[in-house]
Amino acid sequence: MPQIPDLLTMLKAGAHFGHRQGKRNPKMEPYIFMAKGGVHIINLEKTQEKLAEALAFVKKLVSNNGTILFLGTKKQAQSFIGQAAKDCGMPYINERWLGGTITNFREISRVIRKFLDLKKRKAAGQLEKYTKKEQLDFSDEIIKLDRMVGGIESLTKVPDAIFIVDLKKEKTALAEAIKKNIPVVAICDTNADPQKIAYPIPANDDAVKSIELFVNLIAEAVKEGQKEKGEVVVEKKSADK
Repeated sequence: MPQIPDLLTMLKAGAHFGHRQGKRNPKMEPYIFMAKGGVHIINLEKTQEKLAEALAFVKKLVSNNGTILFLGTKKQAQSFIGQAAKDCGMPYINERWLGGTITNFREISRVIRKFLDLKKRKAAGQLEKYTKKEQLDFSDEIIKLDRMVGGIESLTKVPDAIFIVDLKKEKTALAEAIKKNIPVVAICDTNADPQKIAYPIPANDDAVKSIELFVNLIAEAVKEGQKEKGEVVVEKKSADK
């Protein structure tokens, strides 16, 4: 499992800063250390505890061939979500959550297939027989579809879990995950409800450095799970000889 950051590392990332007292979700009370200047301060020892649980879950899920979808469409999270997910070979959404991504995956699959087909045809030069205007239309369509489903083009089924940066912003995705009983791992700020998800990580979900820290840790857990899965496959092959 990735090394859990020490308190100083998390403090430097601003992970301890919650929202103003008036925005507090009462269910976050167990994870709040104190209020200072009207702002809640998150108990980072609790963060370490819950983070360990989340990372262990992600590692085990991936080692068992599971897929975790990275989700973060707020501006501060977009680049980190995309880069970390690509780095560990997991699907991601960092532009906009398409309603039905989980609850109506058949329709989303249709859009993905269309996107992949257009990309394949363009790469093979099969679109060159069309007029320049038609080729331009195809290119625009590919760009549009890339924004919509480019990060999830590898998905052939509903993901086994979702990692969310901001539960309040991604409320539609959260509702779909709950409906389909898909485990959610999430950075959980003081304005969110941690009881709605399986693996809350109490921390600041607005500060860039805080987001980067936790997104990268989840990606590391994915890589460790992949490594463990690979070692098991090698051992099985050796035993079969």
